[in-house]
Amino acid sequence: MPKLIVVTRDGTEQSIEGEPGLSVMEVIRDAGIDELLALCGGCCSCATCHVRIDPAFAALLPAMSEDENDLLDSSDARDATSRLSCQVPFTAALDGLRVTIAPED
Repeated sequence: MPKLIVVTRDGTEQSIEGEPGLSVMEVIRDAGIDELLALCGGCCSCATCHVRIDPAFAALLPAMSEDENDLLDSSDARDATSRLSCQVPFTAALDGLRVTIAPED
């Protein structure tokens, strides 16, 4: 099973296995990492699953939708690597992906 590396806000790094076909948000949530709130449950209607993606994997991700871009614009913590983890499908090609949970707004 592919691995996802999650860095929490305090800098703790955790390697977890993820089921391909889930979103990155679902993989993180299913691993019990409660720092990622994901209040809307993956409906792309909040920005509480905001993560920063390792730039080495950026080309492997689907393009950002206009809705995702608008939600990220509402975050003071947005940077060039920001994505909503509910909008990133976890696939075998993303084995070793490193994401950092963004600071709370």
